[in-house]
Parts: sequence; C-alpha cells; structure tokens
Amino acid sequence: MLGSVCGALMFAKMLQVTLLPYGIAALALSVWIIYTVDHLLDARNVKGSASATRHRFHQHHFKTLLAILLVAIAVVIVLLFFIRIQVLHGGLILIGAVALYLLLHRYLKIPKEMLISILYTCGVLLPSYMVTRLSFQEIPYTIVLMFMLSAFTNLLVFSWYDYEKDKRDGFRSVAITLGKSRTQIMVWLVGSIALVLVMLATDRIAAIIIFSVILIQLVLISFPSFFTQQESYRLLGDAAFMLPLLYLLL
Repeated sequence: MLGSVCGALMFAKMLQVTLLPYGIAALALSVWIIYTVDHLLDARNVKGSASATRHRFHQHHFKTLLAILLVAIAVVIVLLFFIRIQVLHGGLILIGAVALYLLLHRYLKIPKEMLISILYTCGVLLPSYMVTRLSFQEIPYTIVLMFMLSAFTNLLVFSWYDYEKDKRDGFRSVAITLGKSRTQIMVWLVGSIALVLVMLATDRIAAIIIFSVILIQLVLISFPSFFTQQESYRLLGDAAFMLPLLYLLL
C-alpha cells in the first residue's frame, strides 16, 4: 500500500503533476482493498487450514477483515467525489478491469503475476497520467515499463518462495506452472532486461532507483535460506517499493 503511494509520487514529479491528498488516499485504500479481496477469496477456497501465514490470517479473521473492507470501500466512494474528474474516469475504467481480473483470473492462461503487475502499474501511474500536460511523446515509457517489470519480478520471487505452500493449497502461480528452476531463470532474465532499459532511459536517476527495486528482488531469490526465516522476503520485497521516494529528494 505504501509502495503504491511512493511510486505514484515519483511519477507525479516525473510528469510535472501535483497529486491531491484525496487521490493519494484513494489509491492507497484501493490497493489495500484489491489485495484483501484477493486474499479473502483465496482463504475461502482453501480446504482446511491454509499453509501460508497470510492465508491463515485471512481465514481466522475473515469476518473482521470483511467488515473493515466494506468500510474502506465506503471511504473510497466518498473520496471519489473529491478527486479530479479525469482521474475519476480513468479510475472507473481501471476498477472495471480489476473486477474482471478478480472474476476471471482463475480461468485465464495469462499468468496472474503478469496481469497484477500491469494493473498495479496502471493504478500507480493513473493519477498523474490523466492530468499531465506533457505530450504523449514526452511520457517516460521506459520508466513505466521498468516499474511494471519491478512489480512482476517481485511477484515472481514471492511465487518462487511460496511454491510448496501454493502447491499444497492448490493455488496457481508462475512457479507452479514453470517450476522453481525456470521461475528463477525468468527472474534473472527480467533483471537483465531491466538493466538494458537503464541504459536506454532518458531519466537515468529514476531508472537506477527502479532497477534498485529489482536488484533487491534478485538478492532475495539468491539467498533463500536467509530470507525464508519469518517470511522476511515479503517484508523486504515489499519495502523495496518505497525506494521511489528517493526520487523526490534528488
């Protein structure tokens, strides 16, 4: 949730836009809502006690989280009356896309990690993209692509770590489909592509910051025995997305 706000603030500076507090709050809550809905659905579909800690948490606190979820949705609906009309229009389209994902992702052949990374990037970029005065040609699409790859890498690493648990609980993931070895190769391949994009980016500072996010994911997958302890890979993997805040200071 905090990572999405950090990314949105980075893109706001890049696109020469000032984000309204209402838009930032709506983005943060929306990310949490989507995350929670997805995990509540997963928790409900698991037979017995879930293997993953996060799924067990959502199982044990299902009713409480559902109540908080409804309150969060109500708050977002109120916030929609205060955000810019262009952002509202784009947000409604994105909400529709997210709803389709939640309904259909179990039946699609496209890896859910890829879909989530695309939707996440669209959500983080949307508040600035919809109101920027920059021309289409001036949008830093290389940075946008790198940001999407950073989210994709993060999800690949998490699926790699969760392979055994997901397999026991019957969840689909890239790691389940490809196997752990191929998933690890894919992570390094995405990292290599991102390194090339750093060289191509016109905003080298932003590119280096986002590549640092990816680099942390590469470190996580390189030392599993260390980062498996207390699922520290999740804490560090998600915390990496706060690095874009550095862009505001440079």
